[in-house]
Amino acid sequence: MTELAEWDSFYLIVGSAAGALIGLQFVVMTLIASRPNKQPGAEVGAAFATPTVIHFGAALLLSAGIRAPWPDVACAAIFWGLVGAIGTIYSILVTLRMRRQTVYQPVFEDWLFHAILPIAAYATLAISALAAIYYAKTALFGVGASALLLLFIGIHNAWDTATYNIFVIGPKLDAKAKKEEAGSAEEPDDEN
Repeated sequence: MTELAEWDSFYLIVGSAAGALIGLQFVVMTLIASRPNKQPGAEVGAAFATPTVIHFGAALLLSAGIRAPWPDVACAAIFWGLVGAIGTIYSILVTLRMRRQTVYQPVFEDWLFHAILPIAAYATLAISALAAIYYAKTALFGVGASALLLLFIGIHNAWDTATYNIFVIGPKLDAKAKKEEAGSAEEPDDEN
C-alpha cells in the first residue's frame, strides 16, 4: 500500500519521540512523588498528569498502527477511527474531571491544552477515518496532523507540569518546611 508507505519516516519520528517522552514523563512523576510534604493530588493527576501519558501513548499507538502491514487503507482507517472515537470520549471525561477537581483553578491555557486541543485532535482522527473511504491520501494528512498535535500537546503539558511543580509548588513546600523548622527550633527540649 503506497499511501501508508509514504508516511513511514514521519511515523518513525513521531512514534520514537512519543515513546521516549513517555519514559521521561514517568521519571518526572517519580521525582515529584518522592518530594516530602506532597500536596494531595489524585484528582489533579487524573485531570492533568494521566492524560499527558495517554496522549503520548496515542501518538505512539498511531505511529505503530500506521506502520503495520495493513491489507488496505480501509483496515487502517478502522483502527485510527477507533483510536479517535475512544480518545474523544476520554478527552471529554478529562474535561469533566478538570471542572470537578478543586485543588487547582485552570486558566485558559489549561483548558486549551488539556481539553480543547485533545478533543480536536481525536475528533480529527475519527473524521479522517470516515474521509479515508473516498479521500485516502487527504485523510492521511488528518491522521498525521492528529498524531503530531497529540505529541505537541503532551510536550506542552509535561513541561507545564514540571515547571508548575518547580516554580510554584516547590517554593511553597520550601517555605512550609522552613516554617516547620523554625517552629520546632523554638519548642523546648523535653529530654533535659
